[in-house]
This record gives sequence, C-alpha cells and structure tokens, in this order.
Amino acid sequence: MGASWQICHVHIIRAMLKNVAKKDRKELAKKGKETLEDEQKMQDFVLELEERGYTKAAETIERFRYSLWNYKAFPKPHWRRIRTTNALERINKKLKRRSRVIGAFPNDASLLRLTVSILMDIDEEWITGRRYLRMDVE
Repeated sequence: MGASWQICHVHIIRAMLKNVAKKDRKELAKKGKETLEDEQKMQDFVLELEERGYTKAAETIERFRYSLWNYKAFPKPHWRRIRTTNALERINKKLKRRSRVIGAFPNDASLLRLTVSILMDIDEEWITGRRYLRMDVE
C-alpha cells in the first residue's frame, strides 16, 4: 500500500462526486454527508454506490474513509475544527499570497525566512487572539 493520505470531509465528498453522473450528484452528495459520522453508514453508502454502477466513486471513499475518523482521537470539542483541512488551506493561501508579492527568491534561505516569519505571525495570532483550540479540554 502507498502513502497514507489525509483527507477531510469536504474533499472526500468532492472527490467522490467527480465520478458520479451530474443527475445524481445532488442526491449522492447529501447521502455522503449524512454518512460522514458513522462508519457503518459509510460502508452501506459504498455498497450503494457500487450497486448503482459508481465503482470509481465507491473506491474513492473506500480508499480514504479510514483517515476520516482520525480526528476522533482528540477531545470532542476539537472535532469541529480539526475534521477539515481548512486551517492548513488558509495557511497555504497566506504563504502563496505573500510569496507571489516577492516573485523570485534569491535563494532557499530567503524563502525559508519568509515562511517562518508568516508561521510565527499565525502562531502569535492564535496565542494572543481568539483561541483556535483550547488545550485545557479533557
């Protein structure tokens, strides 16, 4: 088996819908979202997709479904924030926006300095501003 990929709730539904006929997308997106919290419902949904002839969509869910529930190893109050990759996507967008302004970097060290300074700013915002996650939760 290859690398273990992490995928969030939104992206697994999007990836599954790429392999579904347009006429069925709305219905199957709704069903897919309903199955995200329950492993048995997810397995039943995979079987339904296969029965309807959407084997690629079923394979997509089957390949990633086990990593969907990794967030449940953390305290329940954190689940809402960490079940998606939104925070990581926001960081990547900020890094991309700031690096585009500069254009070409003279060397790897200058790119690394910019990246570290952006990440330090984000860390400071999380520490001093509104808390992203409360670590005193049991």
